[in-house]
Amino acid sequence: MTHPTHSRRDHTGDRPLLTALQLAERGLPVLPLREGKGPMGNCRACRNNACGGRPNMKTPGPCECPAPCHAWAAATTNPHILTSTAWAPAWRQAAAIAYHPGGAGFTVVDLDNADAVGWARQHLPGTRTVATTRGEHWIYRGAMTSRNDVRPGVDIKSAMSYARWLGPGTGNMAQLPDTVRALVVKEPTSARPVSSFIAVPAPAGGGQCPHRSPAYLERGIAMAEQRIEEAPDGIHRTVYRMFLAVLSAHGRCGCLTDTHIGRLFTAAQGKGESLRHCEDAWSNAVAALGM
Repeated sequence: MTHPTHSRRDHTGDRPLLTALQLAERGLPVLPLREGKGPMGNCRACRNNACGGRPNMKTPGPCECPAPCHAWAAATTNPHILTSTAWAPAWRQAAAIAYHPGGAGFTVVDLDNADAVGWARQHLPGTRTVATTRGEHWIYRGAMTSRNDVRPGVDIKSAMSYARWLGPGTGNMAQLPDTVRALVVKEPTSARPVSSFIAVPAPAGGGQCPHRSPAYLERGIAMAEQRIEEAPDGIHRTVYRMFLAVLSAHGRCGCLTDTHIGRLFTAAQGKGESLRHCEDAWSNAVAALGM
């Protein structure tokens, strides 16, 4: 897949659909953005995730809805979808265009201010850069997990994320370096480890899961991680519901470990939740269950 190289006249302007089609032809999955740089809202049928959520990363959206209704998951390179009557109202409202970097095999390091740009110039290999309102996008060849706030003023936009299209940029696109991959796996910047603020009551049955199956616990944790990672919106609500579900099933028997809880926090932070929000959601779930 090649990165887009085209003239300035097909930059976003009065004809966002034309620009979107040109980008899609070059392999970038695209979607319209409304005023304020946000994705189009859910349609009535899909509001509040009523459609049941997104089954896998290969679908144009989280359900059979034909509209650009589910943020990054609606991004597509299919010209028939882009020009369909279901997408027409969105294009009429579109203030900008976004693309799904991970879907094109790219990673965008979003540098939100001058300090972040200065850090990147000192620590990251040079690559294709695009000027933004306050900083720069550094684009690498290769996809990875997305995460916000990996360091001050720096977000990673790749899989399950979108980036605003601001033009082709300048410079040659470099291969995604391990330096960038490492940014999303660093420990949360907090003085308190997970084990110091999560209090799960001691089990009554000697610490053995009453379901008598470690696989049951593993499936529960994996399902909660998946639901969090695939939530198209309402992430605060989704994180709380998943924490509540895991605690209600396993919080009293003592089979939960810091490793399991850390996995849930990692999934939530991967969707942009702060450590503080994770702590609050966990505490609220514990309180709701009377634990």
